[in-house]
Formats: sequence, structure tokens, C-alpha cells
Amino acid sequence: MINKFKIDGLAISLSFLCAVHCLFMPSFIILAPSLLSISFDNEFIHYLILALAIPISVFALSAGYKAHKNLSMIFIGFLGLSILLFAVLFGNNLFGEIGEKGLTLFGSVIVACAHYRNLKVCKELDCDCHDSSV
Repeated sequence: MINKFKIDGLAISLSFLCAVHCLFMPSFIILAPSLLSISFDNEFIHYLILALAIPISVFALSAGYKAHKNLSMIFIGFLGLSILLFAVLFGNNLFGEIGEKGLTLFGSVIVACAHYRNLKVCKELDCDCHDSSV
């Protein structure tokens, strides 16, 4: 059921998905050229993942802050989300494709670390602040 779903785990999974997409999608397209005719636009995937990651991360980090009163996790999470947003919106134009990938990976790792830390504090305090419906 959705009320037992760990929202931080979902946010970490989205960060991982973003990193996998950035690292492996170009290689996959090269190795499977027949997929070019049915593949989604690369920027569309970036926007889609970001559109999912931002509200989920904000919800999870806010719930963690309300329960734990630890502002550092919110700061780290929002820093990572800001880097991801900057990478998607401006990274390619300012730094090229490799720079955009680097920023995206860096932001994804920061967001994942914030959520991992949020989960760790939750387990240490044995709270259920994230066991609510989305």
C-alpha cells in the first residue's frame, strides 16, 4: 500500500535513475540503433525525472525536518535539487554535454545523500514520519 511506502527511498531511486540515464542512455542508443525511431527526446526525460524528483524530495525532506528539526538535510537536499535544475536548464548551453552530465551526476549524488541521511536519522530515532500517503 502507498501509506507504507518510504518516500526517501523513492527520491533516492529517482536520483539513481537520473544518474543511470545520464551515464548509460547514450551508449544504449548507440548499441541499439533501431531504438532511435521510438526513443524519447533526451531533454524530455530530464524534465520528466526532475518534475518527479522535486515534489517528492521537497515532501520527504520537509517531513523529515518537521519530525527531526535537522535543517542540514533540507539545505543539502535543496542544494542538490538546485544543481539538478541548473544542469537541466542551463548545463548544456554553458558547459556542453559532458558538463551537463557532470552537474547532473553531482546534483543526483547530493540529493541521494540528503535522503539517505534523512532515512538514517529516521531509523536512529525509530520514527515513522515518512509512513504517510503521498
